[in-house]
This record gives sequence, structure tokens and C-alpha cells, in this order.
Amino acid sequence: MKVFIAGIDGYLGWSLSQYLVARGHTVSGVDNGNRRRWVEEVGSRSVTPIADMPERLRAFGRHYGVSPTVYDFDLMYYESVHDTLKAEQPDCVVHLAEMPAAPFSMIDAQHACLTHRNNIEGTLNILWAVKEACPEAHLLKLGTMGEYGTPNVDIPEGHFDLEFRGRKDRVMFPRRAGSFYHLTKVHDSHNIEFVCRTWGLRSTDIMQGVVFGTRIPEMGDDPKLLTRYDIDECFGTFINRACASAIIGHPITVYGTGHQQRGFLPLKDSMQCLTLALENPPEAGEYRVFNQFEKTYNLMGLAGLVQRAAAKLGRAVTISNYENPRTEADEHYYNPDRVKLLDMGYQPTTDIEGEVTAMLSDLMWYENTIWEMHDLLIPKIHWNGEKRPCGMIGEVRS
Repeated sequence: MKVFIAGIDGYLGWSLSQYLVARGHTVSGVDNGNRRRWVEEVGSRSVTPIADMPERLRAFGRHYGVSPTVYDFDLMYYESVHDTLKAEQPDCVVHLAEMPAAPFSMIDAQHACLTHRNNIEGTLNILWAVKEACPEAHLLKLGTMGEYGTPNVDIPEGHFDLEFRGRKDRVMFPRRAGSFYHLTKVHDSHNIEFVCRTWGLRSTDIMQGVVFGTRIPEMGDDPKLLTRYDIDECFGTFINRACASAIIGHPITVYGTGHQQRGFLPLKDSMQCLTLALENPPEAGEYRVFNQFEKTYNLMGLAGLVQRAAAKLGRAVTISNYENPRTEADEHYYNPDRVKLLDMGYQPTTDIEGEVTAMLSDLMWYENTIWEMHDLLIPKIHWNGEKRPCGMIGEVRS
């Protein structure tokens, strides 16, 4: 299968390119380095050293015997998107090229607008280019479980049946985004559903949980094949930040009570799920939604899991409750469904502590780098517009 990955230099994109090539697929992609620039803008960098793209591709070629063709342009330029997809004629377009950080979108008006322009307009350009250049291609689009928010009802996969005054219809499950970033994902979902219904395109919208991990097995021992690993409050996900804290003995920062429930999955599970989705495309005109996560977890419980795994490696770390910079419920009902990928063959990684232990072992090699960025572990971007470090609100838990 020919797969085109938008955002191939990113955390998921670089990993997915290797996962797919290792399984015999042909991969190409595009990346203009925005993720690197955005991370640098917030004063951070990847904990794992990331070479420039030419060097990464040389390492890729040495390891796999072939390397992807990677284009360098902005998805905001429609002609570039169209002409590239017309030349490549992929069977599947995987769209991972959006600005992926809720806090980044909440910094100020400029960052909110940048997020909307980059994400919504970039997706619209891909939709039009697929229609005009490769209309039979399957669009695999990365959404987020954050589109749903935390409603006080069960969350199905994408649609539910509605009945009112004797009339029935199937409608998209309502969204309740928690940031300007999450709102762009909601807009994307509506735009994609519309073009499938109107143009007959085929698409899978992946509502993905929080991903964590330093590597997938396919990467082997070459450090140039590692994917990026961010720990700042914008681009570093919860477990990734917690593991970095554990390496240097910095308190694991839990926002609010830590009773928030979220769906999580290891990086290698994300690769498995994305590949199952692209290898089993929908029919023309079909818009389908997969909720993609291994299991739902309580944030404080995950912090404790990281703490225990670190202790077994001789690293003592405490857990601290900090004021929550976000506007979200600390206590809430959360019961999302996730049967479609399981029915398709997804086999979840159940040894999450083992995954965390492997991450900690990898991160020990980068302890000095984490120390240099330790001030990034305290959140400073508040949803109400304040610009100050969050204060500790609870006793440190040992």
C-alpha cells in the first residue's frame, strides 16, 4: 500500500513511517518543521536528540534498506498539496500535521488564530486535494478524545441514534471541546463528515487518547531513528512529563485533584491501531470514527504507577498537586466506547508499568538534558489568560 503521511517528522509521524515500512508498505510524506519551531518557541526542545531530516532519512535507509520521499512545504499552500498528492497517488493519506497542543492554543489571540488557521485550513486543503487529485484515497485523520470533553453520559464511537416525536436519525455525537486546539479538531470532524457525505470521499477519524512512550521496537538501537520526546507543558503529554520528572527527582505535577479520567495508550499501540485502520479502509462515502485508547486511567493513579516504576530503578520521586491552569472538571463521569478497533484485531498492551519502566530506562541516558529543562515541568499557561507559574496546592505525597 502507498501511504502519504502529512507531519512525518513528528512524534507519531516518524514512528508510523518506520512501522509501515517494516511491514512492506511504501511511504512518502511532507513536513515543513513547524513542530520543531513551535517547541523552540516555548523554550523547549526534544529530550531525545533529533537530527535534521536529511540525516534522519539516511539513518532510515541504512536500517530499512529504503527511505521515504519527504517533501518540505506548508499545507496552507493548496497548489503544493494538490500537486504532491497528484504525483504520489497514495492509497491512504494520513493527516498528522496539525498543531497538537491545547496550552499553545490558549497563550493569546495570536496563538489561538495560528492554531485555527494551521489546523482547519490545512485540513480543508487536504480534503480538496484528495477530491481533485486522488479521490479514491482513504483519508486517515488524527482527531482526539478531547473533542468529546467529559459529558455525563456514555461516549459512543462517533454516532448515536436520535429519536424525537417519533422521528429517528443517526447523528454525530455532540462535541464539547476544552480549548481552542480541541475546537479545531471538532471543526475538522464536521468538515470531513460533510465531504464524505457530499463528495463520496472515504475517511476514518481517529479519536485518539493520550499517547506515551520513547520508542517502538522497529527503531532498533540507532538513536537517529528515535522519535522526539517533549516534556514542556504544551507538547509533553502527562506520562511523558511524569517520567521525565521521575528521572531527576522533580515532583510529578498533577493538575488539581488528579481525579480527571482520560484514555491513554502506548506509542506502539497507537502504531498498531493506525495501521489496522489504514489497512482496512472504509467504503466510498463512508465517514467512520474510531475511539483509540488502551484504557481509561485516573491521572493520580498513573502518577503513582510512574512513582513505583521509578522506585524499582532506584529513583525516588514525589507527587504534588498543583493548581489546575485549565478550566475542566476534577470529578466527572467518563465512559467512552472503543469496540471497533478491538473487533478489527487491536491487541492492547496491558503491561503499562512495563512500558513505563522501559521509558524510564531510556530517559536515564538524557538525565542532563532533562535537568536543563526542569523549569518547564511547572505549568504557566492559564486558560483565563494569566501568565504565572502554577502554585502547589497539596502536600507532597511520597
